[in-house]
Amino acid sequence: MHYHSLGQIPPKRHTQFRKPDGSLYNEQLFSTEGFSDLYSILYHNYPPTMITQVGEPINVAPKTVHDKQLKHRSLQGFNVSPEDDYLDSRKPVLVNNDCRIILSAPKKSMTDYFYKNADADECIFVHVGTGTLKTMYGDIRFEYGDYLVIPRGTIYQLEFDTPDNRLFIVESTSPIFTPKRYRNDFGQLAEHSPFCERDIRKPNVLVTYDEKGDFLLYIKKQDNLYPYHYKAHPFDVVGWDGFLYPYAFSIHNFEPITGRVHLPPPIHQTFETKSFVICSFVPRLYDYHPLAIPAPYNHSNIDSDEVLYYVDGDFMSRKHVEKGQITLHPGGIPHGPHPGTAEKSIGKKETHELAVMVDTFRPLLMTNYAMEIEDENYALSWL
Repeated sequence: MHYHSLGQIPPKRHTQFRKPDGSLYNEQLFSTEGFSDLYSILYHNYPPTMITQVGEPINVAPKTVHDKQLKHRSLQGFNVSPEDDYLDSRKPVLVNNDCRIILSAPKKSMTDYFYKNADADECIFVHVGTGTLKTMYGDIRFEYGDYLVIPRGTIYQLEFDTPDNRLFIVESTSPIFTPKRYRNDFGQLAEHSPFCERDIRKPNVLVTYDEKGDFLLYIKKQDNLYPYHYKAHPFDVVGWDGFLYPYAFSIHNFEPITGRVHLPPPIHQTFETKSFVICSFVPRLYDYHPLAIPAPYNHSNIDSDEVLYYVDGDFMSRKHVEKGQITLHPGGIPHGPHPGTAEKSIGKKETHELAVMVDTFRPLLMTNYAMEIEDENYALSWL
């Protein structure tokens, strides 16, 4: 990320910054990887430590299914039933110690509470719905195709415009960054990057709430939700600056890299972490060598599990794809185009597919929610 600032801040950090009545604003350092990585400094009307009550924790650990079969799997994501509450609607389907892949279909906005994920960064892909991401850093509007990247520890609310919403959420126990190979030594996205800073939408409206009362905040830590009651509104920030903040990036602004022959999946990479990557498959021109086969070749997942979330459009390598479908191709066995699709792709000029891919470097486990929406015959679909 790059430097951004909103609201009022003093000319020098860690110095006196006073309110009109003469009292001090409350400075808060918000940093990752201890004090050695990205950080921002926020200034609050009230101390961010004014806790009036702590409720009993609620266990939200995913229930994993230790199925010993090594096989390709498919989940019908839109079969996850909508629920009124946002937190109740979050259904983890594929998990390991590094990440959680979650499906969510919330019907109502978060009006009665706030949420903080203290375990993980979140990348929320908006498949269906529009609304506003409200945070202590300010507001960001979102719509179909947006990635919302929310650093861990960020207090937020999701305000939806309608009850029809579908979200594909990826939690990461390590920070989510733009790919290193697309950045120069100073962190700027380079000329060969498929997107640049102009495509990134930062918080642009800082709404400051100077209110006291009883404000419920759910904090997720170590698979528990802790109900905290604060005396001051969590969005009481009057200004902030730094390199760490939530932002939005639209998959529709990802500019695909193409070539004369089929290029490997890393060209689609959009985000990275220490333990997995996220890629965007977008409409693009097909390979243009006169003998090119645009459909992907068979390949073995030796070092990673591959998860593909189908968003929209037609897919040249697969038959019978539905919106919201998730495929899991585990490491250790090959996968590739469905029979006939390689020959069918020859001569085609472009594809209109839209999908999100998550490649994890350690195996994923299915959960009880995944078993409920699995297509058990998927592994035989290449016959």
